[in-house]
Amino acid sequence: MCISWCGGGGKATMTWTLVLVLSAIAYACKVTGLVIIGGRELPEVADRCLSLIPAALVSALIVNSTIGGDDGIVVDARAVGVVAAILVATKRTPLVVVIVTGAAVTAVVRAIGLAP
Repeated sequence: MCISWCGGGGKATMTWTLVLVLSAIAYACKVTGLVIIGGRELPEVADRCLSLIPAALVSALIVNSTIGGDDGIVVDARAVGVVAAILVATKRTPLVVVIVTGAAVTAVVRAIGLAP
């Protein structure tokens, strides 16, 4: 994907100028938040809501990576692995065990051909 001003003739290129501009914009957004809030405490409601954002973001990324495909929703061996990992996680097992269980179940399901 070439952005019209990168001049790659249709090739997938990215210029350092674009990278630096986007980095500066991201940094400015972060600094703006610090300047606006300053040393003040956030209201309790806002603080509770902000503490929930990481869990929601990680969940959204997992769902997108698991069932998201080029043509829409795709349920395959990855979904079975995620379900297995969720079941193990509900037992309060260590994170490493959850990850290994999900990966192992996905590999087994793919190996025996139950899901593409």
